Amino acid sequence: MCGRYTLFTPAADLEARFDAEFAGVEPSYNCAPGQDLPVIADEDPSAATRMEWGFTPSWADEPFDLINARAETVREKRSFADAFERRRCLVPADGFYEWVEGSGPDGDGNRGGAGKTPYRVAFEGDRPFAMAGLYERWEPPEPETTQTGLGAFGGGSGEGGDSDDGDGPVETFTILTTEPNDLVDDLHHRMAVILDPDQEETWLRGDADEAAALLDPYPADEMTAYPVSARVNSPGVDAPELIEPVG
Repeated sequence: MCGRYTLFTPAADLEARFDAEFAGVEPSYNCAPGQDLPVIADEDPSAATRMEWGFTPSWADEPFDLINARAETVREKRSFADAFERRRCLVPADGFYEWVEGSGPDGDGNRGGAGKTPYRVAFEGDRPFAMAGLYERWEPPEPETTQTGLGAFGGGSGEGGDSDDGDGPVETFTILTTEPNDLVDDLHHRMAVILDPDQEETWLRGDADEAAALLDPYPADEMTAYPVSARVNSPGVDAPELIEPVG
């Protein structure tokens, strides 16, 4: 899966890389589900749009939190099929994290003990790249109206009547995953679908068959992986030190 990633490339460099405006984008060393993060949507690829990471289908009665969609079944799953046909996006990143079971320090400080060790996977020079994503606009269902005494007509204690919690439409996204390449295979059994720059326009604008042909693992020879601090485990921690190699 892809459960955390980084995006600290300066906005000017992101704009040059993706030919899109990245106004107001702040560096993040621990992008996590539930956060509003920049994506480039097919409907307007000239500017990054902030959406919440955790896909909710338009037909859902309540919010979902589908952070990943499997490439092998994305066209078949009700949650994702319509978005795959018509609402694709690029998810900019400059690295992502995976956790390795049983690679924590043992009693002597050597690796191989219990627990998990986070690893960061990135390209040389932390160059930015795009992960394949889908997005959706979800509107909360209209609240049911009940009539209970005078409260339903604007008088009395106010019990009953319309409820309005102020919730409005929410735009959410998910990241597609596929089989791991040789590098990530040592860390996890899935990895994000990373697009070659030459494939990004096809992912956004191509038909479904053309898009489906892009879902293979990205070659491992351009990528590197290294262990990082367990502080990244907490989504509330966001600091440059998180990407520093440890041990």
